[in-house]
Amino acid sequence: MDTLNTVLTLVLAVVIIIIAIKIISTPIRWIFKLLVNTLFGFVILFLINFFGQYVGISLEMNTFNAIITGVFGVPGVILLLLLKFLA
Repeated sequence: MDTLNTVLTLVLAVVIIIIAIKIISTPIRWIFKLLVNTLFGFVILFLINFFGQYVGISLEMNTFNAIITGVFGVPGVILLLLLKFLA
């Protein structure tokens, strides 16, 4: 009977650990994806400002552009360029 309790406790502990890892890993994946989007967006924004000065394209570094670039990444930079040229 003592061995059965030990095995059941071990199985229950493993199941709880697996569920906890599953619950925690989902937000971490979202955070990692947001960080990657932010990194790519800011690299593209920097490259546009660096090389765009030769052809007359630039985007200001302000709070609005930083939020759009951080959340949407490269498509956000394209959206900002479209907004600049269409508005």
